[in-house]
Amino acid sequence: MTPTHPYYPRGVEIANYIPNDHGTLVLVLIFAAGCAAILLPTYLLITNSRPQISTGDLRTALWFTLCGCIHLFFEGYYAWNFHHMGSRMSLFGQLWKEYALSDSRYLVPDSFMFSMEAITALFWGPLSFWLVSLIVQDNEALRYPVQIIVSLGQLYGDVLYYGTAGFAMVFQSTEYSRPERWCFWGTGA
Repeated sequence: MTPTHPYYPRGVEIANYIPNDHGTLVLVLIFAAGCAAILLPTYLLITNSRPQISTGDLRTALWFTLCGCIHLFFEGYYAWNFHHMGSRMSLFGQLWKEYALSDSRYLVPDSFMFSMEAITALFWGPLSFWLVSLIVQDNEALRYPVQIIVSLGQLYGDVLYYGTAGFAMVFQSTEYSRPERWCFWGTGA
């Protein structure tokens, strides 16, 4: 039977799969608009709360605000709905199906993906928001240790992600990404 979806490996079974009704460009534009809707008010709040904030601290605070939102809400959505992502038609569901072109394990109940995304949502999301508050308060005593913890946690997740995908490619001859290299290397982690 020919698969009715664009995911790899071609024979992967995605339970109750429903194709997106929004195209890639529309989803990317909606995501970008969502990022802007998060970053602009955050910028205004930070610069009003700490007018003398350095450009580097401001950019770091904005980055971790966006990270916190993505980790807590977007990845939290995945952790909550991982067992039936292929049938999800909400905005986040369609964004996950687009993102899953880089790795179909996001659309099947994969224990690693669930664990990684749940840990990210539960820990790195809230810690990112705490880090932003520490930056705005100019609390260097706690800011840098928390920033190291969150950054290393994110890096560790990337290493595990690419490690498990690489292991499957090398030792099991299984690729979960579409054949276009940008899908895996550009959007994978």
